[in-house]
Amino acid sequence: MKIKKFLVSLVVLAFSASVITSCKKDKEEDNNNNNNNNSEKQIVEVSGTITGEVRWTEDKIYLLKGYVRVGTDPSLTGQPTATGTLRIDPGTLVIGDRETKGTLIIQRGSKILAEGTKEKPIIMTSERPVGLKEPGDWGGLVMCGFARNNNPGGVAELEGGYAAYHGGTNDDDDSGILKYVRIEYAGIPINPNQEVNSLTMGSVGRGTVIEYVACTYGLDDAFEWFGGTVNCNNLIAYRGLDDDLDCDNGFTGNVQFTLCIRDRSLADQSGSNGFEVDNDGGGTNATPITAPTFSNVTIIGPKATRETPISLQFQHAAHLRRNTQIKIHNSLLTGYPFGIYIDGANTTQGAANGQLVLKNIVLAGVEHWGGNGYGSAGTIYTDAPANGDQHPNTPRGAAFRSNVDSLNMAPFGVAGLENWFRTPSFNNQVLDKWQDVGIDASIFELTNNPKVTPNAGSILLQGADFSGLNGFQNVSFRGAFGTENWTEGWMNWIPGATKYY
Repeated sequence: MKIKKFLVSLVVLAFSASVITSCKKDKEEDNNNNNNNNSEKQIVEVSGTITGEVRWTEDKIYLLKGYVRVGTDPSLTGQPTATGTLRIDPGTLVIGDRETKGTLIIQRGSKILAEGTKEKPIIMTSERPVGLKEPGDWGGLVMCGFARNNNPGGVAELEGGYAAYHGGTNDDDDSGILKYVRIEYAGIPINPNQEVNSLTMGSVGRGTVIEYVACTYGLDDAFEWFGGTVNCNNLIAYRGLDDDLDCDNGFTGNVQFTLCIRDRSLADQSGSNGFEVDNDGGGTNATPITAPTFSNVTIIGPKATRETPISLQFQHAAHLRRNTQIKIHNSLLTGYPFGIYIDGANTTQGAANGQLVLKNIVLAGVEHWGGNGYGSAGTIYTDAPANGDQHPNTPRGAAFRSNVDSLNMAPFGVAGLENWFRTPSFNNQVLDKWQDVGIDASIFELTNNPKVTPNAGSILLQGADFSGLNGFQNVSFRGAFGTENWTEGWMNWIPGATKYY
């Protein structure tokens, strides 16, 4: 979360498209069965602004040059909005130009209809060849809507000042459909600590459909919601650099079935977290309060074993701060130096008042990583080195973290936070090591086929509780998976080794 800029500039962009000579390359076997052979398809170069009805088809490859906008926005032109609808067929490949940092922006009032299938996902990725793809090769996908946020005046420009405005009063606003879509190697820095994310959602309304979307190897956050009411399900945040799930400025949607996995060496200088959630940059009481509800989330940090070296920039499985009132249910968090950080007096007060909710959570450490599973000194294990407090690969953390030491409330301080988390009616569990959860070790590994479903007998296969929750699928399991692997057929775990064209 960074402070946002407001309406400052008027820009009108023109649409242009040209067909570049067909790209002829040797065929190479894909490492994933849903990546089509695009070696002899035309590359269509796209720039400027798209208005009216436009369709991108599977028989071509679309190269984004600079900021490509679907529709214009009143904040840009001072005139009535010229809307656009971009329809992308299943199996279509969209690539972002590295030099111009190609970015696809859906302006308020316009739509993207990107409805792939399990067999033919829509792929948005780097233009670079195998072995050279990097996080930040292109900008990513930005969706803007007319739902509410808590910025002053209700309309704001997304961070970085690239004329993507969002906000209004229509919480039922419809920005289109994203279904079976992969967004790879996206995210660009615009100003210090101001970036385009893999998928950026500004005040997107609940009329929008977002499901089965994977953001992989992004330079900044995988998913970031700036206000809005959109409901999402079946999301994958895979080996990104900054935060997996970032919520700000009054986001109030429901999100169910989300898998987040980190790479041990990929972390951001600002500090990398699973959840990072704020009400706003100042932690004010601005409304609507950031109060999304998440259920069935699996957060897998970078720390698989005591010996696994990880970047010192990794921080928390969940950093809940600046007056957020998030609700997280039926989820697994593991593999980070710190588990849960409830940050600030007003955030802590919200937890004490029942406005910030954590229920049916399994929080697990790493076997023999210090005395507590988070790298801190403590109990000496009999099978550890003689100087049992010597545990490699700092930082040294804890399951719980608080910066509120002496408030006349409960919880307060780290001990109070842990006691609050362990409240019997919350049905949370704290385990020393993730092996006790019953997840498979391959979920931490870089492999084409990680086992993301729990092993037989896992405690995750039961114990979910949806009491008081509306708008969620009522399932028996905690975490993102039961026995069904909903990533099969459309997810690519090693996109850097895939030759797309």
